[in-house]
Amino acid sequence: MSLSLDEVRKVAHLARIQLTPEEEEKFAGQLNSILDYVEQLRELDVEGVEPTTRAIDVSNVMREDVREVYGDREAILSGAPDRDESFFKVPKILSE
Repeated sequence: MSLSLDEVRKVAHLARIQLTPEEEEKFAGQLNSILDYVEQLRELDVEGVEPTTRAIDVSNVMREDVREVYGDREAILSGAPDRDESFFKVPKILSE
């Protein structure tokens, strides 16, 4: 499968980007390379292969999230752009 320049222009239009004629040529080549690679992937026999999200096993190295009481409330509130006594004041985002 190969994309024509008209198809590249249509994709650019849908993405709301303007391309120069040189960029259209460049992206046509790049997009065609991607489509060729996808075609190669389609030829692989993946029968019985479990779907994965990563090629390697990854584990979360973050610490456990533990709820704690922070003792210095004033230190936290001092950085607030707007506050109401001991609360952060934020713009209303929900309509009634």
